[in-house]
Amino acid sequence: MDYITRELERKFIKMNGFFKAILVTGARQVGKTTMLKHLAAGTDRTYVTLDNAVARDLAKRDPVLFFQTYKPPILIDEVQKAPELFEQIKIMCDESEEKGLFWLTGSQQYKMMKKIKDTLAGRLCILELYSLSQREKNKIIFDTELDFSLETLQNRQRQVPKNDVISVFNHIWEGGMPQVWGVDDELRSEYFNSYVETYLMRDVAEEGGITDMVRFRKFLNACAALVSEQVNFANLAEAADISQPTAKNWLKILQGLGIIYLLEPYSNNALQRLTKTPKLYFCDTGLCAYLSMWLTPATLMHGAASGHFYENYVVMELVKNYSYGKVKSNITYYRDSNAKEIDVFVEENSIIHPLEIKKSSNPNNREIKKYSVIDKASLNRGNGGIICMCEEPVPIDNDNCLIPSNLI
Repeated sequence: MDYITRELERKFIKMNGFFKAILVTGARQVGKTTMLKHLAAGTDRTYVTLDNAVARDLAKRDPVLFFQTYKPPILIDEVQKAPELFEQIKIMCDESEEKGLFWLTGSQQYKMMKKIKDTLAGRLCILELYSLSQREKNKIIFDTELDFSLETLQNRQRQVPKNDVISVFNHIWEGGMPQVWGVDDELRSEYFNSYVETYLMRDVAEEGGITDMVRFRKFLNACAALVSEQVNFANLAEAADISQPTAKNWLKILQGLGIIYLLEPYSNNALQRLTKTPKLYFCDTGLCAYLSMWLTPATLMHGAASGHFYENYVVMELVKNYSYGKVKSNITYYRDSNAKEIDVFVEENSIIHPLEIKKSSNPNNREIKKYSVIDKASLNRGNGGIICMCEEPVPIDNDNCLIPSNLI
């Protein structure tokens, strides 16, 4: 299969010229190693994976000897398996002025992240890679930053084919794991089955000390059933026959492994009585569709959960866009005690872009009336609108548009 250019490459190359060490985190199989090996091609960078028991044993036992054996510049895969290396990496960073000495990959477990951040503060840049976005599959890299203005949206519209509900749901159902792109249904089903049984179950046992795989599998399925909803620990605990504290812990482990994404609620002192509960999304919609037993894109598209899956897809496309982009943004959702909800707030430079998500190609424009809560709290409101299945951007008023979901 041809190499797929990743949007994160631009940022990685830029940070590599500034930091001595870069850690790329993300779920297993999203393409971290493939991307870094591609960027290292033709250079003298050493490669070693700590999935290899011999290398891992050496790293744990004698980090100095490890780096005499595998000399920098180096790419170390699954670095979380030998946290003993971090101290030695710090020493070597301090001894050298060279940038980009250490390229590391790992899943973002909390214990590992805390240790690596403390040890390598100021020397390390941490970047997150997700599974393939729809843009990456279509080989499109937009040349304008996303600001939700009509001008930017029209500019992007010229670069893409028209928004099409069948291709969108094919992408949602297939997901973005590079290995299942374009394979048939039987292979896809077997891939996700082994992904859950092999990687996920092994990682939760190693990282979280979870041994009850039957209950954990039930918990995973319960998460898939609650996709795009507020996290409800009582429901999750009941579905898996576990206690609520255990459900909280297991959710944290899935978040750390890059399987689920928790969208935090917006909080602001000027706005009282806001919810504190995050919403639950899957980082990869294909895995979620597999767990929910949607056997074809068509059944998913016409099924009861199609709106939830569409929302999950849009939220993760936004997360990827801002994770790989130049500008730091905060993505949250708004919900107050009157159950008034706005699907997404993108906050950039203290300006809030309010967004609703609707699977319809012709949603009700009145949805944007909810955005007045931002003005009441005298916060700065930027361009926003309704992200939907319309074919091209349509202005609703001066600040809002109907936004085709393939332009984000």
